[in-house]
Amino acid sequence: MQKTSKLYALVHGKCPQCRRGDIFTGSLYGFNIQHTNTVCGHCGQRFEIEPGYFYAAMYVSYAMNCAEMIALGIATYVLSGGNLEFESLWLYLSVIFTGCLILAPFNYRYSRVILLHWLSPKIKYNAYYDKP
Repeated sequence: MQKTSKLYALVHGKCPQCRRGDIFTGSLYGFNIQHTNTVCGHCGQRFEIEPGYFYAAMYVSYAMNCAEMIALGIATYVLSGGNLEFESLWLYLSVIFTGCLILAPFNYRYSRVILLHWLSPKIKYNAYYDKP
């Protein structure tokens, strides 16, 4: 087995301890609903370390949502030619609201991945699981 990179594990939603097991069941944008696994199928790492652990992912998701809304607002401003009149308010609101709805599954998944990989001091990468 070769060593799996941290970037690969982040992008593909892999376990932060072994970087091989999946954190989620289901696809990001599919008809099967995505759920967070309770434990890693490869190393047995428990993902919800303590009861209510993923409530902290709401704060990460909130930060992601704010950044996305600001980016969508700026993109709408640039693409509409700098139109900031009152009549264009509905354009901004509809673009930002639609963008938030479309990115909701992305925010759900990656807020938990970011929480597990970067903001969890109890979970560290263990190279032991790379051995055949």
